Amino acid sequence: MAGHSHFKNVMRRKGAQDAKKAKVLTKVQREIISACKTGSPDPVSNPRLRAAVLWAREENMPRDRIDAAIKRGSGKLDTDNYEPLRYEGYGPGGAAVIVQALTDNRNRTASEVRSIFSKFSGAMGETGSVSFMFDFVGRITYPAKTASEEAMLDAAIEAGADNCELDGASHIITCASDNFGTVRDALEKKFRAAESAKLTWQPKTTSPVNEEQATQLLKLIDALEDNDDVQEVFSNFEIPETMLAALSA
Repeated sequence: MAGHSHFKNVMRRKGAQDAKKAKVLTKVQREIISACKTGSPDPVSNPRLRAAVLWAREENMPRDRIDAAIKRGSGKLDTDNYEPLRYEGYGPGGAAVIVQALTDNRNRTASEVRSIFSKFSGAMGETGSVSFMFDFVGRITYPAKTASEEAMLDAAIEAGADNCELDGASHIITCASDNFGTVRDALEKKFRAAESAKLTWQPKTTSPVNEEQATQLLKLIDALEDNDDVQEVFSNFEIPETMLAALSA
């Protein structure tokens, strides 16, 4: 029975992972469609679409599904109109939370996001209530093996980036959101396509939370990310690695 139970647990986890993967691919597809509707269906001339296609490749989305999403977004196939929205609020322990969404029904999405905040001891605020605690920046990553730390730093500075750090297995380059396309393209010409390149909300300072708060906060973020209309979630919480490992066990 122990072996059988273990098999069932493994299959249940695999099923949950597969379901989560499917949700991520749906979010990527929405971003591609929305990017096409607000610009050219050519990734070369549409920076947002280019970033979306790179995200799709990160998630191993099949090429035919990427092409189908581009066709839908460019009006060659019927599709819904998705509106980008941002929600802000606080999680347990006062951690600031930013939620980026794409929706075809803003009333539904606002209601669902507010309900999730409330369920996990958080509170949704007005637009601007926490975003001042973050910088909206471009974030580009390359594998550490792409270049030496010094060579990548020199290339990043020359491209117009604000910062470049070697963090374990990756070079992380950040730049002003207005310079994102220029910096990304310059680095791509010198090296190759980045491992990841997107606009993100980077916290100016972090907010420490205790174990009880961290447990609820991680549940809040997980529930938000599980919502079909939510694209990304950002927070300024600080959880010690040992605590995070224990909560993930």
